[in-house]
Amino acid sequence: MTRTAPPFRADHVGSLLRPASLKEARGRRERGEISEGALREAEDAAIEGVIGRQAEIGLRSATDGEFRRAMWHFDFLEHLDGVEAFRSEHGIAFQGGIETQPKGLRVTGKLGFSRHPMLDHFRFLRERTRAAAKMTIPSPSVLHFRGGRRAVSLDVYPHMEDFYRDLALAYRGAVAAFAEAGCRYLQLDEVNLAYLCDPEQRRMLRERGEEPERLPGIYAEMINTAIGGRPADMTITMHLCRGNFRSSWIAQGGYEPVAEILFHVIGADGYFMEFDSERAGGFDPLRLVPKNKTVVLGLVTSKRGALETAGELERRIGEAARFIGLEQLCLSPQCGFASTEEGNLLSEDEQWSKLGRIVEVARRVWGE
Repeated sequence: MTRTAPPFRADHVGSLLRPASLKEARGRRERGEISEGALREAEDAAIEGVIGRQAEIGLRSATDGEFRRAMWHFDFLEHLDGVEAFRSEHGIAFQGGIETQPKGLRVTGKLGFSRHPMLDHFRFLRERTRAAAKMTIPSPSVLHFRGGRRAVSLDVYPHMEDFYRDLALAYRGAVAAFAEAGCRYLQLDEVNLAYLCDPEQRRMLRERGEEPERLPGIYAEMINTAIGGRPADMTITMHLCRGNFRSSWIAQGGYEPVAEILFHVIGADGYFMEFDSERAGGFDPLRLVPKNKTVVLGLVTSKRGALETAGELERRIGEAARFIGLEQLCLSPQCGFASTEEGNLLSEDEQWSKLGRIVEVARRVWGE
């Protein structure tokens, strides 16, 4: 059951722990001790190293570890036309009383996609790997979910329908630009559909005036507009999780409330799905996955350093295969190891051991 196109039997979500050399260089840049060019050289060296490490352990896809980003989403979204970053009063709150950096985004102009630095980030990766070069970007829903109506200028967008339309078209431009740059493996990080499975998150949305029951359909339409014109040989996957910052989380609840839209309305080719804890629910929703789509089981947690046993992973893959064909399944971590530059609470050695275990189990289960 060898796969020749992504997602691969052994794969990973995208972000990786930043090495100490890169953290040091970023800190020195923030203090004004080195130039932007010197920081870029440090990023280049760290990325070349992590590309090589992914190949060494047997992964058939490669990312740049998101090493040029501070946060998985803001660094992409703030470079869309019409989007402005600002220092907010609070960061995003996670379980355990911790918060991200105090940063927010607001829409102050007409949305669009023209120039974007991550196109060059992707080209750097593609030119340095023989593996499938994978690019990760936040789903369009991310620009709406956190701030909602209050983060969108009433003067520019008096009607939210126009905001959703222009955001989808901006993303359509982004997908086309990455395709032109040679990207054939693009992932949309879609946390918000998973958040909408959590009654507490839905309550929060209602309190600010949203209609959470409408949002899955709105988000699906934006995603389909964004990816609808992609080349036939371009794989689009979605990653779903419930929050990932310094090993903490935000939401909980199984996928059942959004499964029909997720699998049958959204035109993605594959889904990286969090399944490392009870917060994600059971495998039952996988019964709804069409035969032409792939699910990458996120069974290996990126939140703790303890290494999962091969036997336990094989057992859980077998449980999932009761609801979906084994040939439609792959294996990965449940999330990235460093959705923000701070990273999760495990070591780089533990991270690589987990990725190596994924490769090992994929060979045992699927013969790859």
